[in-house]
Order: sequence, then C-alpha cells, then structure tokens
Amino acid sequence: MAFAAANEIEAAAIKYAKEATRLDQQGSKGLAITYYQKAIDAFLKLVNLYPNYELNKVYIQRAMMYQERIKVLQVGAAAETPEETLEIKPINKEVEQKTEGAAPQRKAAYEDLLIVEKPNVRWEDVSGLEETKKALKEAIIYPSKRPDLFPLGFPRGILLYGPPGCGKTLTAAAVATEIDAAFYSVDAASIMSKWLGEAEKNVAKLFRSARESALSQGAAIIFIDEIDSLLGVRYNEVGGEVRVRNQFLKEMDGILDKGKSWPLYVIGATNKPWALDWAFIRRFQKRIYVPVPDFETRLKIYQLYTQKLVMEGVDLNEVARLSEGYSGSDIRDICQAVQLRVVSELFESGRISDMKAKPRPITMDDFRYVISRRKPSITQEMIKAYEVWAENFKAT
Repeated sequence: MAFAAANEIEAAAIKYAKEATRLDQQGSKGLAITYYQKAIDAFLKLVNLYPNYELNKVYIQRAMMYQERIKVLQVGAAAETPEETLEIKPINKEVEQKTEGAAPQRKAAYEDLLIVEKPNVRWEDVSGLEETKKALKEAIIYPSKRPDLFPLGFPRGILLYGPPGCGKTLTAAAVATEIDAAFYSVDAASIMSKWLGEAEKNVAKLFRSARESALSQGAAIIFIDEIDSLLGVRYNEVGGEVRVRNQFLKEMDGILDKGKSWPLYVIGATNKPWALDWAFIRRFQKRIYVPVPDFETRLKIYQLYTQKLVMEGVDLNEVARLSEGYSGSDIRDICQAVQLRVVSELFESGRISDMKAKPRPITMDDFRYVISRRKPSITQEMIKAYEVWAENFKAT
C-alpha cells in the first residue's frame, strides 16, 4: 500500500471529522453535516482504493458512525453530545484487525447530499474580512432589505475564492443568517461522484426547491463548496458530467434572468479559481477574494479562540505578529496545540490522579514554541497565484 498517500487521506478525514464535531457543538447543523460527509467520503475513498488494507474495518465503522450522526441532525432528534459519540483520533495501526474486501458502493440519494437549514452563524462570528463582508452586504444584504432601490437588479451569483481555511464557508453561512434565508449547502464533489445518472435531475430539483423556499421564506441561498469540482475545466468529460454542467448553466441563467427578481442567490466557494471553466466565471457577477487574515484579523481570531484558555503574560499582539501568513484554521490549530502542550505536561507530571490538579497557565513561550514547530498551510507562491487571478477576474 502507498502509505504516504493513505496517511494523507486519513489525515484529511480526521481533520474533517474534527471540524464537523466543532460545528456540531456550536449548533451549526448544516455545516456539521457537510463536514461529516466529507469525512465519510475520505474514509470510503481509502476503502475503495485499497480494498485489502488491514484498517478498512475501522474506516467503515467510522463512516457508519458519522452517517448515523448525520441522520440524527437531519431529523432533529435528541442525541448524545458529539464528544460522547464521535471520538476523533489517529487510527492505531498496531491494534486494529485486518478486514477483507471493500465497502459496497451506495448510490447517494438527493437528501443525503443536501443540507437545508437556517445556520446559527452571525457576522460577529466571522473575524475580520471587512472588505469581503462589505462586498457581500452590497450584493445580498442591501438588496434583500430594500429591493425597491435596485431597479437594475442585483447580483445573484457570487464566487468566494481564496486559500483554504480563511472563512469562505463561515462567511456564506453568516450572510444567510443576516437575511434570514434558507441555506442549501451542497458539496460539488459529491454531486459529480455520487449522483451519477441522476445528477442533472437533482440539480434541477435543487434549484426548484430553492426557488420555492425563496418565495415562501423571503430568501434562499444555495452554497456550493469546492465548486471547481462541478464547474472546472474538463478535457475528457463523460456524458453525465456534460449534462449536469449544462443543467447547472441553465439553472444559473434562469435565476440571472433580468425579467425575474428571485430572492435566490448562488454562492460558490473554491480554493482553485483558476480551474473554473471560463463559460461559468461570468455567471458569477461578484467574484470576491477571501484572503489570508491580516494582522488585525489574526488578532481578533486569537482573541476569539483564547477566550476560554487560562493564560499568563501572553501578548496576543505579539502572537498575531509572529503568525503572519497563517490562515484562520492554522490559528485555531495553534491555540489547540498550546492547550494540549500544558495539559500533556500535567499528565506527564503524574499529578493527574489529583482531581484538583490543573494545567499551568499558558505563556508566551508556549505560543513561540508551537509557532516555531508549525508552518502555515499556505505558501507565498499560493498567495501570489490568488493575487494574479484576482487581478484578471476580480469583480467586487
């Protein structure tokens, strides 16, 4: 087995599951379901790529566990907290038993791939990104509040692009909350890989349902993550891919029809804007760059994530300065790592049996140590690529 590739996919699955659990705890059901589904996809990808691998049993068990949690969230039934039901940790390769064969492939139903809710994310939950917020206010929030002031119409196709982990999904959810809109969250990769021959029908069903919600509830947002998987440049397309892309194009043209004033918006998010097909770029009238956080934004993110941490002598301004080039998710990982560092010391001291024992306060040295050992997930070359694309295609 190609261990490097397998480990990379496994790490991605665990990362998705951790994010899903965090969102689950915050009450953001729709986004949590999206990330649980990504974790499931990653684990089943491993099973299908390496059908005789010894850890397949574990991968399948985890996928089933997350699928059960998705079902609970979709029906809104009472359940145990995510901490109790969804243990997230690297797989112990020494202990798990070998299993034979791959998991049977299942054709996902429309309901399995679509999450509809009104998210519980507000503007104040999105640190910084003032220019991004301003562009979204002009494109969505202002027209929703006073459509009579926009006789020429308003943008209904919005593309959010930029490095991973910088707040594209969170920002889209916050917009939906601000205008009290129904929020349809779809993973573009799942559309292409799982809807199979039903893809174009389900795309039509998605837009039809969203239009009905927009008219009955006042507004609706279709959020499509990894939209490059759906609308990216293709050189060897099969018939199903062509049909679903054409159906999406038809639906987009329908909501952009100047003779209609649908309170329906399509927000696409991508880490690879240069992979988008040129024919689709113009359908997104607003193309908004979501950049790596600047100093002020990094400071606000640190203030958010350290609210519950016990610290002593920590200068968050200095920590933010040391974190130049780090994404929002990188900063969250740093805060988790410093907390883990002091907790680990407590365990290793042997005092953990004393229930009154507490970790020592976190210090500047802890932050410096962790930052020195964690490089940003975004390189300067990546940032330059986004800036070049923005120069050619930005539309804010």
